[in-house]
Amino acid sequence: MPFLTEAIVIVFLLGLGFLVGGFRERAHFKSLDRREAEYDDIGIANLKTVNDPQSVEYAGLVVADCVIATDYFKGFASAFRNILGGEMRSYQTLMERARREAVLRLLERARQMGANELWNLRLETSNIMSGVQQRSPAVAVEVTASATAVKRRT
Repeated sequence: MPFLTEAIVIVFLLGLGFLVGGFRERAHFKSLDRREAEYDDIGIANLKTVNDPQSVEYAGLVVADCVIATDYFKGFASAFRNILGGEMRSYQTLMERARREAVLRLLERARQMGANELWNLRLETSNIMSGVQQRSPAVAVEVTASATAVKRRT
């Protein structure tokens, strides 16, 4: 009987993680879409050299980061996928959300500086929960975005 109770609790928690995690993920994607539209006037390039440097009034480094964690259902599903092999789609959405959020935070800081362009955009990632708890399927990813914010003379 204790095994059945534990199984019911585990299934309940996985189901709850699936529902709540899915809801929060969809809400975050909607928020990202809405916020990205607010910054469509700022140009972004990954080129190292700024075009027409004579027209630059100000240039400075901007850095932003974001940490996003998976829910337990995705962690469980990915652990299962790891046994079978193949593409881990649940982590793809995690990475997409983290990248987009980091770039949005970068754009926000650039706008606060008065910049209207970002040059030399770079993204770095790291798994910050790997090995924290060996039995936990939870994963958190950190994305750091950096760029040169440029304000042109008008």
